[in-house]
Amino acid sequence: MASTSGAGSGVAAGRIRSHTSAIYSDNQSLIREIRKAVTMMKDIAVDLERDERTEMVKDLEAGVIQLLGASDECMHLSEAIQSIGDELEPGPEPTNFKKKFDEEIAKSKARSSSSAQSQPLLRQFREAIWHVHHAGQPMPGEEQEDIVMTSTQCNLLNVTCPLSGKPVTELVDPVRSMDCKHIYEKKAILQFIKSKTSRGQCPVAGCPKVLQAQRVLCDPFLLIEIDEVRSMSKQNAGPDAIEDFTTLDEED
Repeated sequence: MASTSGAGSGVAAGRIRSHTSAIYSDNQSLIREIRKAVTMMKDIAVDLERDERTEMVKDLEAGVIQLLGASDECMHLSEAIQSIGDELEPGPEPTNFKKKFDEEIAKSKARSSSSAQSQPLLRQFREAIWHVHHAGQPMPGEEQEDIVMTSTQCNLLNVTCPLSGKPVTELVDPVRSMDCKHIYEKKAILQFIKSKTSRGQCPVAGCPKVLQAQRVLCDPFLLIEIDEVRSMSKQNAGPDAIEDFTTLDEED
């Protein structure tokens, strides 16, 4: 009897993981579309700012803040879905999924100190508007180097894996530490954590964090942010490609 009960529990756990995986994937797609919409709104706002249509720019900024707030909520939901799918083991009593989701979402919010007002995407939106009429100038109350950092760099803490040396855009199975936010190739970092010589300390030079295998994972935003880096790289490669062709033509 115990064997039958255990088998039933295993089947139920498998179904929960399957369903949470599907919901997680759908939620990730929604987050991705929100971030694409914010980028599109930034481009529109820049055009409006050039035409000095200030009120419409303000309306777009308000919309961006709302969308980023929704993106935050989706991120917390994704973390809750992922946690339930990975950890929930059905027992003899029915599971109160609403209560479980509420608890996991609350944990996610407690771990996060970010808000829509402080997200890099909102700052980049405001910088793009500011630079229409103040190119090369820092925004009021900010230092020049701060502007350069957020305008030209991505939101990822490191852009190459410290173990494989590969760019994060080329990693087969990227993961990020929930503690120090550094990014690694999954197989490489798990082997590193298990090794006796590493003692589990983050392999990024100067990082003091000790890694735990269960806290190194593909979080809700990681793949989205890597996709954004790929898009930025393609945009930056455009002018270089044109210059190279021009050089070849001159040599001919």
